[in-house]
Amino acid sequence: MPVPVFDDTDVRDRLGAGTAVRAMRAAILAHHEGTVQAPPRVRADLGGGHLVFTAGHLREQGLFGFRAYDTLVGAEQLVAVWGARDGSLAALVHGAELGARRTGAIGAVAVDVAAGPGPVRVGMVGAGTQAWTQLWAMLAVREVAEVAVAARRPGHAEAFARRAADELGVRTRAARTVEDAVRDRDVVIVATNSAVPVLDAGWIAPGTHVNTVGPKTASRHEVPAALARRASVVLTDSPAQAASYPEPHVFAVDAMVDLGAVLAGAVTARTDAGQITVFSSVGLAGTEVALAAALLRASHPSPCCRDRTGEPE
Repeated sequence: MPVPVFDDTDVRDRLGAGTAVRAMRAAILAHHEGTVQAPPRVRADLGGGHLVFTAGHLREQGLFGFRAYDTLVGAEQLVAVWGARDGSLAALVHGAELGARRTGAIGAVAVDVAAGPGPVRVGMVGAGTQAWTQLWAMLAVREVAEVAVAARRPGHAEAFARRAADELGVRTRAARTVEDAVRDRDVVIVATNSAVPVLDAGWIAPGTHVNTVGPKTASRHEVPAALARRASVVLTDSPAQAASYPEPHVFAVDAMVDLGAVLAGAVTARTDAGQITVFSSVGLAGTEVALAAALLRASHPSPCCRDRTGEPE
């Protein structure tokens, strides 16, 4: 039986936002409960760049695997999944879409548990793939009343707004400035490559939830450290991963709350409508494997790739 191989087109066509969010919620909760083993990423120095590996063992699903990507030339990413029972290769996924949609779906889980209830008005900084998948996944957990998007190049924001309206059916406008995009929003998504803060912490209104997706180390960070000081809670999908950065995180890692603990009911993300909450997305290892398994189930239902209830997802 040939091993299924998926590319970016397959991911876009076969992986729905609801499926992705359910898979990420289950994986994050399972990691908190100890049934997903997901060590921090490992870097192999290749001289001038690294080959980076993240791995995960999904014991309840009987699967394990890894994701590999580079910082050398920007090569295609690869995710491989094996069955733990017999060691058979279950699936291969190559390209950039799976990782981006994984990050978007994790962001949606954070919005679902930390943002205020009901429809949300969204402010976005960044108009690239990561920003797009954050909005794509968010629609699986919340009604989005409107979106304002700002980007370094105004034309990119305008193109993003048109695409969001056409493909997602969301009322979206290109904001003139970042401040215009993020003020008086229910949810703010910051998804840039900026090494310096792209917004002022004072622009974030009480009651706002913020997802930060881009750089977040002490020397390179897209949001200011002051944002964490204004927040009632700072969440992350992996405290261990945040602590394993080559240099310190811009936020205090020991003060971060594990998103899995919130899903398990051990911690409450928001206790007051006026609180600011922040989610620092660092990429829980093993979630790419879980999402590849969800893609495999959606395409080739089989006993090797069932969810924790025993039924194909």
